[in-house]
Amino acid sequence: MITGIKGTRFRRAAAVTVTTGAVLAAGAFGAAPAGAVTTPTIAAAGGYVMNNGTAKTLYTKAADTKRSTGSTTKIMTAKVVLSQPNLNLDAKVTIQKAYSDYIVANTASSAHLIVGDKVTVRQLLYGLMLPSGCDAAYALADKFGSGTTRDARVKSFIGKMNSTAKSLGMTNTKFDSFDGIGNGNNYSTPRDLTKLASSAMKSTTFKTVVKTKSYTAKTVTKTGSIRTMAAWTNTNTLLSSYSGTIGVKTGSGPEAKYCLVFAATRNGKTIIGTVLASTSITQRATDATKLLNYGFAK
Repeated sequence: MITGIKGTRFRRAAAVTVTTGAVLAAGAFGAAPAGAVTTPTIAAAGGYVMNNGTAKTLYTKAADTKRSTGSTTKIMTAKVVLSQPNLNLDAKVTIQKAYSDYIVANTASSAHLIVGDKVTVRQLLYGLMLPSGCDAAYALADKFGSGTTRDARVKSFIGKMNSTAKSLGMTNTKFDSFDGIGNGNNYSTPRDLTKLASSAMKSTTFKTVVKTKSYTAKTVTKTGSIRTMAAWTNTNTLLSSYSGTIGVKTGSGPEAKYCLVFAATRNGKTIIGTVLASTSITQRATDATKLLNYGFAK
């Protein structure tokens, strides 16, 4: 890539030439071809973008390099839950002390669920995907895994995550946690996570949840009264900053750095993609914005 002042001048000159040529030819040929857009540079270590309607690849950067995924893992958590046969979204789950202890022990992101409260599966999905609640993830894994002990149920649920990844052709992905707080063996790639998000977005419930900016859950307390929880705010800032954004999920961590799986629809065209290991919360949104603009221009 051309860098420095000379490079900038060269690009400006080239842009002027293209623009002038396009103006001269406008009468006969129309504007410059859409394919002439400049490939963006992103800070993230890995990136992938595709047209969700055609599955055509639009951008790659280390798209198949395995990296820690942080809380983008929770897309699979939600996918597994929503794939359960005869799922009742209004079924209630009682919040256990183990879930809050887990949050404290791992200094994890939380939906601030209250021990003893009864919370519906639907509400847990919002708590999982908006504030990125690891307590909500634990509750869902405990509810939808099978086994006689909590550890067995969690292990079973993670097994379902891995079998789902395999069925989706996510060949460079492995999960060893229900929320992204892995034990050294939780990884995926920009291409695989984009594939996962594309599949998850086929669920109307998932689509509704991940495009919601704020959600207030009303839970049932131990005594049967109604508790109005503090509002959960979606950590995906693109929902406010990028017109047409419809999801999907943020992720972060010491190893994962700053990740974002994103999707937006404009003029009937949906672009979906992933950036992994960006340099800050602000930068991951900037990276995604660049890639969405590029995707829509292609």
